Amino acid sequence: MSAPVKTRLPAAARRASIVDAAVELFSQRGFRGTTTRELAAACNISEPVLYQHFETKRILYEAILEAKREQDHRPGMEESLRAAAGTDDSQRFFGLLAAALLDWYVQDPRYVRLLMFAALEGHELSDLFFQRTVAGFYELVTGHIQRQIAAGRFRPVDPLVAARTFAGMLAHHGTIYSIYCPGHLCAGKEDIVSTAVDIFLKGIASNE
Repeated sequence: MSAPVKTRLPAAARRASIVDAAVELFSQRGFRGTTTRELAAACNISEPVLYQHFETKRILYEAILEAKREQDHRPGMEESLRAAAGTDDSQRFFGLLAAALLDWYVQDPRYVRLLMFAALEGHELSDLFFQRTVAGFYELVTGHIQRQIAAGRFRPVDPLVAARTFAGMLAHHGTIYSIYCPGHLCAGKEDIVSTAVDIFLKGIASNE
């Protein structure tokens, strides 16, 4: 019986398969618990071939973040973020962001686990993620809150604390439905979004 013939993937497809395997392994075992040998084996390639596609670990980590960013930029989420950035209607603004945040958590729970490992292990990917994704999100939210405070619609609060409070409500739901009950929003996405936004806006609204 002849040995099975290995299919040679195009370079782009091979890189994508390596990134996907890395996300899977890192989300299961963490970064300290995953070796390059195990990653290469999961992709059915040798370590030298792995390094041909990703010369350094940092390049691989950046590719992981880029893959997630491309996933996030599917038409629905991208349009939501663009619409949020262009409106001063707080109900619409926070509704769009809340929906986008939930989508981020539940569409691929592996990334949530991977980033938890990165943070707990003090891994460089955690800093990369914060710089490239989290910082921009908070800049968007604090900017909106500052404008609403200046207009007298929101009471004077620390914009960053308020932004983190809002994100924290959605992150809690997202963690539940991505880690403990993956892929199952038992409360319903619309109910979660409307309740979180309602609680937040009533809490931050100016009493004047």
